[in-house]
Amino acid sequence: MGDKYERGPLMRRRRTTISDASSSVLNSKHTNGSTPGNTGEESSANHNSSPTKVRDTTTPRKDKSYSDGIKDRLRCHTIQESLLSSASGYSNYRGILNWCVIMLVLSNARLFLENLIKYGILVDPIQVVSLFLKDPYSWPAACLVIASNVFIMAALYTERRLSVGTISEGTGTFLYIINLAAVLIFPSATVLSVTSMTPVGGVFALGIYTVLFLKLYSYKDVNRWSREIRHAKARTLPRSQSCPSVHKANGAAAHAQVIYPGNLTHRDMYYFVFAPTLCYELNFPRSSRIRLRFLMRRLFEMLFFIQLLVGLIQQWMVPTIQNSMKPFRDMDFSRMVERMLKLAVPNHFIWLIFFYWFFHSSMNFVAELMQFGDREFYRDWWNSESVTYFWANWNIPVHKWCLRHFYKPMLRRGVNKWLAQTAVFLLSAFFHEYLVSVPLKMFRLWAFMGMMAQLPLAWFVGRFLRGNYGNAAVWISLIIGQPIAVLMYVHDYYVLHSLEMAGHN
Repeated sequence: MGDKYERGPLMRRRRTTISDASSSVLNSKHTNGSTPGNTGEESSANHNSSPTKVRDTTTPRKDKSYSDGIKDRLRCHTIQESLLSSASGYSNYRGILNWCVIMLVLSNARLFLENLIKYGILVDPIQVVSLFLKDPYSWPAACLVIASNVFIMAALYTERRLSVGTISEGTGTFLYIINLAAVLIFPSATVLSVTSMTPVGGVFALGIYTVLFLKLYSYKDVNRWSREIRHAKARTLPRSQSCPSVHKANGAAAHAQVIYPGNLTHRDMYYFVFAPTLCYELNFPRSSRIRLRFLMRRLFEMLFFIQLLVGLIQQWMVPTIQNSMKPFRDMDFSRMVERMLKLAVPNHFIWLIFFYWFFHSSMNFVAELMQFGDREFYRDWWNSESVTYFWANWNIPVHKWCLRHFYKPMLRRGVNKWLAQTAVFLLSAFFHEYLVSVPLKMFRLWAFMGMMAQLPLAWFVGRFLRGNYGNAAVWISLIIGQPIAVLMYVHDYYVLHSLEMAGHN
């Protein structure tokens, strides 16, 4: 029996030899009648049971690694997706984003330089003052804002009478209807009748009254809900437990929570009026302290961006709008489209700056100053893949108000979901038109129709577009839709006042 070799696929391996002790045992068994045929089996059994170490004569490990290296050189492809494919799962597009920002800055810098060369410096701070005041001794918009305190006090004292039962719920509802209707009618009648009211001053005053209308409506609802809860508790609790008490914590009074009707104070009312929210609560979430550095940073942003907005409007938008009037008069559609696209860039850029100035800088400044804890004034609307997602996330205070005081109450009354959504868009379209047509003293319904056009657009995007395509559709509607409305109103305002000037001459 000699040494045997086994041939493998890539290398030859020699069978292990047995020790001298094992050989003598096998020889003795062979002489005792064992056949040569079963010698391998016996040797294998004794080899496994023997404690004697076996000498491994296999090929060194470096031969295996060499074989793996050969295999690696033979194979260079695996199943994988391209990075720009959505199936790849790749999401780090920072370089592409930086490239887009650089291209945007360079293209806008060229346009701005072209504007300076063509028109010179048009920024005039004195002209900004004239947008608010025609007469330096007459401040109608400011007087109108001060007069809003009458409606605030009317709501507070109505709630006080309701809390003690002096007036019934029906009478209180009737008084609220009169008060809320006056909040919308009184300022609009004043803007339309006072000749010294400028369009910008009118927009400012009506914007304040619109916010006040939504706040007082929320104030009415929340206090009514609080009365219902109090009456329900009074019916279920024993008389000894119907009076609320201050909870104790570690032997001392904890932070007191306001309980209805303890919220019906001037301090509470005016805190809500100035707070950056439209939805009333008896106990707002409060931050622990005022962060001075954060406050100063927001104040600097407010001052810087408002100056930038005014400068961009005077230097960039006004000349473009003025140059757009002739194509509209001549009904030159190709030039009209060219003017609209040219206006789209500065208009959208100014809108983005306004969003940051108002929803981030200004509202965070007010919230920090008042230690208002809820700072969710917007969500990631820039990632909107549908029109409804955009409108629900770019203005959170208005969205919360619509959801809490308009949309959900309609659903609880059995109104269809689609009809409730349509009603929300109708309400939004009304206020958009109210804030534009009344200050301009002309009614063209462009803003109203623009808002209502969001309904078929939302249906189309939601049904036929998904993902990045839906997001692109939302961005296109924002970039193109606003310049169309701006040009419509400016053209009508220009034509109206041109006819008035011709009539006077």
